[in-house]
Amino acid sequence: MAVYTEVTDDALDAFLEQYRVGRALSCKGIAEGVENSNYLVQTETGPLILTLYEKRVDPGDLPFFLGLMDHLAARDIPCPTPIRGHDGETLRELAGRPAALVSFLSGMWPRRITPHHCNRLGGALARLHAAGRDFAMTRRNGLGVGDWRPLFERCADHADDVEPGLGAELDAALADLEAAWPGGLPLGVIHADLFPDNVFFLRDEISGLIDFYFACTDFLAYDIAVCLNAWCFEARGEFNVTKARRLLDGYRAVRPLEAGEMEALPVLAQGAAMRFLLTRLFDWVNTPEGALVRPKDPREYLYKLRFHRDVAGPGAYGLE
Repeated sequence: MAVYTEVTDDALDAFLEQYRVGRALSCKGIAEGVENSNYLVQTETGPLILTLYEKRVDPGDLPFFLGLMDHLAARDIPCPTPIRGHDGETLRELAGRPAALVSFLSGMWPRRITPHHCNRLGGALARLHAAGRDFAMTRRNGLGVGDWRPLFERCADHADDVEPGLGAELDAALADLEAAWPGGLPLGVIHADLFPDNVFFLRDEISGLIDFYFACTDFLAYDIAVCLNAWCFEARGEFNVTKARRLLDGYRAVRPLEAGEMEALPVLAQGAAMRFLLTRLFDWVNTPEGALVRPKDPREYLYKLRFHRDVAGPGAYGLE
């Protein structure tokens, strides 16, 4: 389970007294997620999500994350709304960690992804980008192209333990990405982590977008590239161009892509694969034995990186 910090009953009761939500009736850890400790808390006024922000989250970033959710929810984006306490604040401390309560969203993430899911995701992503245009705060992408090599260097010595020759392959791929990374594309607030388990559906329609704790200011098209990696590959590694086309059609129905964004999509998709490959590689070699969360296999994103490096152009993603 993705619960790193335990919360006692007494500590939870004292925490909830700072809000107008009544007492806790039940509290259980949530297995999904790997960055923070999350609990589903049933209160006298209804269910809420309690998040304790762990050491990998910079406390200085939390006003951006919580402010962004507030901003998007006010513009009808179905995302968690931070709950304000008696003092009007959304951020406080619990069990020695920064903590916040947010609203509960109904729905389930899709275990079997269909082209319909991808189409709805594309539209929701474009609406998120549009709603974020007037968000006043900015945040640098802490896992952008300039951060990948330092991250790689922290785990390079163990890369070949995952797959022989992986260290040299990643070193060369990073050099290619650093040389080819585009500039001048439309910028804005992006989610940067919109995997299937961060998207809830009810009756085949999106009911919630969650986990905004990688959100930042970056190329809007990079967010699309993250989603192509997360949603459009099958379990055995094949790329599903029908899912990609439907995702892009849904997005472009709300926000048309510029020619430069379409041309850059293969490089951006390589970059998105590299980002998740490296964070998984780091976790793979640094997660201690006995940890409650199992690290994800980085090789999944190695195979995706290889696919994107071999495509001839944006037509491989269903763009015309």
